[in-house]
Amino acid sequence: MLQYVAAIGVIVVLWYLFSYYKWRKDVYYYMEKLPGDPTYPIIGTEYVFIGVPREELFDTLIGMVKKYGPTFRTWNGSNHELHLTKPEHLEIIMNNSVHITKGHQYEILYPWLGQGLLTTDGARWHQHRKLITPTFHFKILENFMNVFVEKSEILLKNLDAKAVGTVHNIYSDITHCALDIICETAMGVNVNAMSNDNNEYIKAIYDISEVFVWRALRPYIPEFIFQFLKQGRRFQEDLRILHGFTNKVISDRKKILEGKGRDKDTSDKDDLGIKKRLSFLDLLLEASDGGRILSDIDIREEVDTFMFEGHDTTTAGMSWTLFLLGNHPEIQEKVFEEVRNVLQDNPTPRSINELHELKYLDCVIKESLRLYPSVPFIMRRIKQQLSIDNYKIPANVQAILHIYGVHRNPEHYVNPDKFDPDRFLPENSAKRHPYAYVPFSAGPRNCIGQKFAMYEEKTILASIVNRFKLTAVETMDNVKTSCDIILRPANGVLVKLEKRN
Repeated sequence: MLQYVAAIGVIVVLWYLFSYYKWRKDVYYYMEKLPGDPTYPIIGTEYVFIGVPREELFDTLIGMVKKYGPTFRTWNGSNHELHLTKPEHLEIIMNNSVHITKGHQYEILYPWLGQGLLTTDGARWHQHRKLITPTFHFKILENFMNVFVEKSEILLKNLDAKAVGTVHNIYSDITHCALDIICETAMGVNVNAMSNDNNEYIKAIYDISEVFVWRALRPYIPEFIFQFLKQGRRFQEDLRILHGFTNKVISDRKKILEGKGRDKDTSDKDDLGIKKRLSFLDLLLEASDGGRILSDIDIREEVDTFMFEGHDTTTAGMSWTLFLLGNHPEIQEKVFEEVRNVLQDNPTPRSINELHELKYLDCVIKESLRLYPSVPFIMRRIKQQLSIDNYKIPANVQAILHIYGVHRNPEHYVNPDKFDPDRFLPENSAKRHPYAYVPFSAGPRNCIGQKFAMYEEKTILASIVNRFKLTAVETMDNVKTSCDIILRPANGVLVKLEKRN
């Protein structure tokens, strides 16, 4: 018996030594040719983040980009990570249908989002992408315009009471407005976050986002331990609320649509046969072909994904734009003049055609997303060996694509830290590298909802600037950034609001 145990032990040791040798030869040898901090056993290069306050983690990462970029490596334990900060390098990854698998950090989202568009890949991703793309047809987005206007008007009323010359954090107001919009457009449900943020579903969204951040900052806690921790129990309770809410909405909407199917009256439909104020969920239910193409679980995962991606990113984008306008009064006045000329006496834009007329505001939003992209970096798994800057990159490496770094690359942007919306005038952006500006990613896996986001942001921002003059308290030099999943101002957006005549 001892002989068998000894033999098995020898085999295990030999297998480990062989695997380690192969890893050193095929992976470690090539990754260590890249610049980066010294690597130590077990912890890799993660020691650089030990003891760093949460609000300074992003600055620490940006410091590494400046020190070692444009191409460098880090080690998350024994997991090798490739960092890329040049448009030419991002194009190699983003514009390739082979490298569409997301990085392993996205796995913490699986319990909530399952195999939705954000997290899945392969044939399933291609099928769902093809199926969902028509739900963002121009005519459908035009119907969502009614929701944008309605919620913007409620937001203006709320801000009226706060325009008293005192400092106010407008970030929370924008968040609640974005949540009301995404709940109604995604699920056809009005949660009234702007008037009552005690809604159980809204609280669960806030809470689960915090748990995600807590988990992401502690990657070494295995699942079987996490589920017994306080945060793990919170996570399970949040999932119960979120999935329960979405499942109930799906069930209710199916019954409503089935009733409509038996009703011969189609007077409430437009020329495409689409019901006005139709939600993303309704469109998925119609495309599901009675569950034969998409199951209820498939639909729930896509709706949850839309909820997750559709409120925090737009909130951050709008908030950073307001912060920058509050710091640049001359640009804010130029936006105001354009908005007033287009809207005339209306408090908010009323149509997508009016949004298209707001060309300078479009430049302002794009420049804001350049300086403060809502998603400052994305992660992809390199499926095949490739060569970048004469470095051999082994397969299965995780690539971290630094959108923030690319957007501030001095080779493509003169004085890159300056807020200058004129960069996005047609004559100034025509010859720019197509991957030098990628706030919504690019290539086959670009953001499917980017037009939705831009229309929403333009509607709300035009409405606010049309009603109020904003003065920011913090400046670009002293504002602290907090990068959890989304890049946001650590203290919110502190402004003084003054009603315009």
